[in-house]
Amino acid sequence: MSLVADVGAPTAPNMGRAFRALLWRDVFVTGRELVPFLLQVVLQPVFLLFVFGKVLVQLGFATSEYSDVLLPGVIALTAFLTALQTTAFPLVIDFSYTKEIEDRLLAPLPTYLVAVEKIVFSLLRALVAAVVMFPISLWVLGSLPVRWSDVPVLFLFLVLGSLVGACVGMTIGTFVTPNRINVVFAVVLTPLLFTGSTQFPWQSLDSLRWFQVVCAINPLTYVSEALRAQMAPGVPHLPLWVCALALLGFLAVFGIGSLIGFRRRALD
Repeated sequence: MSLVADVGAPTAPNMGRAFRALLWRDVFVTGRELVPFLLQVVLQPVFLLFVFGKVLVQLGFATSEYSDVLLPGVIALTAFLTALQTTAFPLVIDFSYTKEIEDRLLAPLPTYLVAVEKIVFSLLRALVAAVVMFPISLWVLGSLPVRWSDVPVLFLFLVLGSLVGACVGMTIGTFVTPNRINVVFAVVLTPLLFTGSTQFPWQSLDSLRWFQVVCAINPLTYVSEALRAQMAPGVPHLPLWVCALALLGFLAVFGIGSLIGFRRRALD
């Protein structure tokens, strides 16, 4: 009996192969639908950048320096929302309608690793979307305030922000019932978009203290501020260490919450 149990128990190499197989399957499917994926995730940020960073500047309603404020926020928004939506919507569908999640739960993996695979896949999609925004931004604005020395810091905070976005999406996707997901997204996404300091520096809100406090509880704020600190250091911004600590705190809270929610739905 013990020999059978030992043979049938998932080992670390088997779990590693199963994890990579699940991740490769998701990556392969995305690769086959790369154009629709890119259109889905970059269309809104591109128009936001074009209208506020190009059109309003040329019409004289905004200064040319405003694009330096806007660009880091738009890239942060692209990564964060891509990660959030990649986990939230598919999980609602998988757990309620298609039941596709049952096939994944049958893999030789602990339940928490199935959830982690979803988060890692969302991270990869978010990073691809963010990277694509850089050449698009160069094309739209005509310049890109990024040096090669900025890449490690930008990459670090894009990873942190994408992980937080993925965990927030998994928390929503596992705790919200399917019949209320549209209402929740309408209530969550709009405030998330306009309180994430994507269109303005957080420190410029000193005269509007209540709104500054609201923006401070939005994890997107710290991604925007970190990218702004690196890409536009002349603009008022939060210190990088504050952004890192805040994002790590959000990652711990929503990471634990997302794993608890995923396990609860998987057992149900």
